[in-house]
Amino acid sequence: MLHYAVVFLIIALIAGVLGFGGIAGTSAWIAKICFIVFLVFALLSFLKRK
Repeated sequence: MLHYAVVFLIIALIAGVLGFGGIAGTSAWIAKICFIVFLVFALLSFLKRK
């Protein structure tokens, strides 16, 4: 999940530099959602081990 967040963040940065605002905003939003899902899964995994 973290891999997808990084990929979408890179896509957002490249699209922003090239002037594609809609694609950059959407990619940044997807990256943020993927990162939040990763954090939730990591926290659940950590709590499950204890």
